[in-house]
Amino acid sequence: MSTTNMAASSNYWEDLRKQARQLENELDLKLVSFSKLCTTYSSSSNRDQRTRSDSIGSSPDKMLVAMTTELEQLLAKLTAVNDKMAEYTNTPGALSHNAALMHTLQRHRDILQDYTHEFHKTKSNFFSMREREDLLGSVHRDIESFKSSSAVNNRRTELFLKEHEHLRSSDRLIDNAISIAMATKENITFQRGMLKSIQTRVTTLANRFPAINSLIQKINLRKRRDSLILGGVIGVCTILLLLYTFH
Repeated sequence: MSTTNMAASSNYWEDLRKQARQLENELDLKLVSFSKLCTTYSSSSNRDQRTRSDSIGSSPDKMLVAMTTELEQLLAKLTAVNDKMAEYTNTPGALSHNAALMHTLQRHRDILQDYTHEFHKTKSNFFSMREREDLLGSVHRDIESFKSSSAVNNRRTELFLKEHEHLRSSDRLIDNAISIAMATKENITFQRGMLKSIQTRVTTLANRFPAINSLIQKINLRKRRDSLILGGVIGVCTILLLLYTFH
């Protein structure tokens, strides 16, 4: 290979290395900023106690999406540069320096792998944290909604309890009225039993002593006869008095 080709090949390799170092430096700075942004986003969410308004399309989300896209593009560019460097190590002109080139290529590949791993780890941790906070926020909103609805439900419950107490009071009054009616019925039944008992005793005594019954009947007949005699005497005397008066 001529000296010109070797110089051009060497310059190509150096250009690839410069591109790789430049992309690695950019990735290093971007990853630090990305990690800080994720941490700041999480701290802001915790301070606000899930009352933040950074929904889809808000400023923090836009920054995260833009930085994620930029990091993915830088990783893709660095991967492409590493692939070109791998292709260069297989060219005939690079075989004499293959060991040194492979060592350099492996170092850049390790750096790429570390940055890729760090990016995906930060991204995964952030989205896991966000999903957890979104879940907690949903639970918090459900609790607030439940509390707000509980006030209405408590008012309805109070009304139902008052109505239930009124019904219980009415039931107690009805029970008292029924108890009084039952007591009156029992008293009347008892008095009727006593009267029947007295009547039975009187009938039993009359049947047991017929002489007394006969004597009572004779007395009643004598009273009736004396009344008739007295009435007849008074009538005769009245007639005689009238006859004497008119004659």
